[in-house]
Amino acid sequence: MNFVLALDQGTSSSRAIIFDHTGQIVSAAQRETLQIFPSAGWVEHDPWDIWNTQLEVAKIAIDQARLTAADIAAIGITNQRETTLIWDRETGQPIGNAIVWQDRRTACFCDKLKADGHIELIRSKTGLEIDAYFSAGKIDWMLNNIPHAREKANRGELAYGTVDSWLIWNLTKPENGNSSPLHVTDVSNASRSMLFNLESMEFDDSLLQLMNIPQELLPSIVDSSGIVGRTATHLFGRQIPIAGIAGDQQAALFGQGCFSPGLAKNTYGTGCFMLMNVGEKPSISRHRMLSTVGWRIGSKKCYALEGSVFIAGAVTQWLRDGLEIISSAAEIEPLAKTVPDNGGIYMVPAFAGLGAPHWDAYARGCIFGITRGTSSGHFARAALESIAFQVADVLDAMRLDSGQSISELRVDGGACKNNLLLQFQADILGATVIRPTVIETTALGAAYLAGLAVGFWKSETELLKQSQIDQAFEPSMSRDQAMALRRRWDKALSRSMSWEDA
Repeated sequence: MNFVLALDQGTSSSRAIIFDHTGQIVSAAQRETLQIFPSAGWVEHDPWDIWNTQLEVAKIAIDQARLTAADIAAIGITNQRETTLIWDRETGQPIGNAIVWQDRRTACFCDKLKADGHIELIRSKTGLEIDAYFSAGKIDWMLNNIPHAREKANRGELAYGTVDSWLIWNLTKPENGNSSPLHVTDVSNASRSMLFNLESMEFDDSLLQLMNIPQELLPSIVDSSGIVGRTATHLFGRQIPIAGIAGDQQAALFGQGCFSPGLAKNTYGTGCFMLMNVGEKPSISRHRMLSTVGWRIGSKKCYALEGSVFIAGAVTQWLRDGLEIISSAAEIEPLAKTVPDNGGIYMVPAFAGLGAPHWDAYARGCIFGITRGTSSGHFARAALESIAFQVADVLDAMRLDSGQSISELRVDGGACKNNLLLQFQADILGATVIRPTVIETTALGAAYLAGLAVGFWKSETELLKQSQIDQAFEPSMSRDQAMALRRRWDKALSRSMSWEDA
């Protein structure tokens, strides 16, 4: 068995990637997933679309590589975090669509928790800010708004999970129904629920009571690396160990080899997520960063500081699907290069509110500085720059929290193919931006976690020897110019905030 299969279920697509022993990609398959917008600020996914597309690409990746299940040593799973599903334990049927992490319908739930004085309690226990981003409010909404859901949950008839739990349930569901599917999640995904105690690494009874969420609804918590079960035989013709689980950003931290405290990475995906390894003890932020679990492997724990930007690569999707000024994401860089600078245009893509370090659920997207001379090139450039500006805001807060200068930032994700974006990022940060040869580090991290569990790879040291740098982007802009640009960004940002009424 010379390969590891990574299942990477993201916000906009399901992917499957097969890695060999050197950490190189052997084959990959991807399918876009259906995006559902029932109301302003609401974002949903069809649970069966998530499962069917993920299973489809897994089989395609195996077939493309001319392999069989007998060649796969293990499966690693990584997933969009916080997205919430609830299903019937007996039938496996979801009680409604998945509520996606971007969804803002639970802002009022969060406002009440804040008004009732629970900010410090939740921050100290979970390391999180009270925000609609996290799963607790989504669970509450589903239990209160889907007929009979709360009664069924109280009777233990329903199962809650993030996408990892949903995939594992279906991966381990036997064809004949003679045994029960697995209902589990790993520590990294559990830590995004706003119900998880960072110290005990268990769901917190006092928080469950506070939010009226029954313990019977919740999955068991497992390590990020370790065999938790095996796939049902009928899916791939043979059982395959499921041996790695991590939320997408924690998986990317692992895939980037950030095994030592102080190392940081940024993933440019639908959103933008910067994580820094802070070691084996949680660090509660003083500057509105999140404290989260990186991973747990046996007795070894890794905690991280995180800054979450809700809209990054999604702004390119908006230019493509909303404004229709590009027909594919790859077109944004050449379009942005048709102008020498942003022409005074600043775009704040607060389509789903603002994440770290601002945490404003009522901010909304805006564009400032439009004149008769504004072109589609300026819009494209402002969109790319908005990603870099948001990352810079996060990095500033993380520098203050950690007391470290952070002279280099490791990057991954689809948008990091964009050289213009990464050069501007280096210029604005005044730091080196390093892009690895394999930018699919989210999937790679899941593969590494699974491979370590089954002995496919022996140690983290072995993994570090495999990493290769594709390109390092050095800052070339003067600090005065960079700071002038950031002052204009701050002005635009302030005007986007609190746009919607509470």
